[in-house]
Amino acid sequence: MLKGIDPIVHAELLHVLMLMGHGDDLVVCDINHPAATIAAKTTYGSLINLSGCGLAEATRAILTLFPLDTFVEKPVCRMQVVGEPERQMPIFAQIQDVIDAAEGRAVPMQPLERFAFYEAASRSFAIVRTSDPGPYGCFILKKGVI
Repeated sequence: MLKGIDPIVHAELLHVLMLMGHGDDLVVCDINHPAATIAAKTTYGSLINLSGCGLAEATRAILTLFPLDTFVEKPVCRMQVVGEPERQMPIFAQIQDVIDAAEGRAVPMQPLERFAFYEAASRSFAIVRTSDPGPYGCFILKKGVI
């Protein structure tokens, strides 16, 4: 057991966060995302499961250790609603609140079309799948520096 680390961040996730460098991307997603398939294409190569954990909880815990990139305009991406790119889902605002609180500032979020999101996710360092039922709970966090 370690002090100061949220218990949501288990050993494998902590290891992955430590392996990542500045500019690497981490996907945090709901149970609907084709996470296992896409995770095989990532740098890490396998899926990280946070079973029993929702997206907001997982993102909040990750961001206690993980700085967002300040060298890019939009260090967080999210999936757009298919056929309704301007539609806002409740999870978008929830995650926006989590990232803004973690960074102490308003953090711009970039919407991506579904297949563009999948392509970006496949180029990420790793994918963390939560038990959140979604839908559209798919986010990419770009790691910054301390």
